[in-house]
Amino acid sequence: MDPQDCQAAASPEPPGPPACSCVAAWWDMVDRNLRYFPHSCSMLRRKIAALYDSFTSKSLKEHVFLPLIDMLIYFNFFKAPFLVDLKKPELKIPHTVNFYLRVEPGVMLGIWHTVPSCRGEDAKGKDCCWYEAALRDGNPIIVYLHGSAEHRAASHRLKLVKCPVDAIVLEAPFTNMWVASINYPLLKIYRNIPGFLRTLMDALRKDKIVFPNDENVKFLSSPLLILHGEDDRTVPLEYGKKLYEIARNAYRNKERVKMVIFPPGFQHNLLCKSPTLLITVRDFLSKQWS
Repeated sequence: MDPQDCQAAASPEPPGPPACSCVAAWWDMVDRNLRYFPHSCSMLRRKIAALYDSFTSKSLKEHVFLPLIDMLIYFNFFKAPFLVDLKKPELKIPHTVNFYLRVEPGVMLGIWHTVPSCRGEDAKGKDCCWYEAALRDGNPIIVYLHGSAEHRAASHRLKLVKCPVDAIVLEAPFTNMWVASINYPLLKIYRNIPGFLRTLMDALRKDKIVFPNDENVKFLSSPLLILHGEDDRTVPLEYGKKLYEIARNAYRNKERVKMVIFPPGFQHNLLCKSPTLLITVRDFLSKQWS
């Protein structure tokens, strides 16, 4: 090996950048960040000011009470029974299928469609297209709308879908949302707080939550049946009676309005367990359409 090659092989690797250049790069980074810092502070100040203006332009009750009212009234955050696949209603109710209906942009409703028992055998193994076509087979179409909280797989709602209703049936109805709210068990404990009722009323008005059953029944002409439990504590019986009186005074044919009061033991959710429920509904319909 040539002596020059040995000397070249023994020489160390080229040195990295000197320490002074690393320090210079670090200071350059610090300098750039310091120069940008006032701009960042200015942006942060503008964002804080915008949030502050947004918050102070509304009262505290608008920030806190309105969302709370929505939660208490609709109660749709409480989804029970748990661990139930709502896309497979056939596991709970025979000859039933799930589908979705888009009612407006951003709003989609889940619907269970159950065909009559007379078509139960035909429905076995059929897809959604068959069920959609079944809507035009001439059988009456019954729309069952359940109340707030839980979902349509709740046991007391599953039992009611088998009732052959061909009119309007209101189960434990209230007169309007204001009356229902001030008498709701969870809210009764707050009624003695100064200003609570006024705040509640303002929140309902602001959110346009009315549900005026006492006004809507005045314009009905279909047979109307009101079902109410005597020991209902969620919606007291007196409101069902008041709604019945309003409807009866508005109907020309008084025979098309009826109210049935169930004895104690069924409370608000358990009318489906009454042995007289199905008979009551059938008798009412038979008189209307005889």
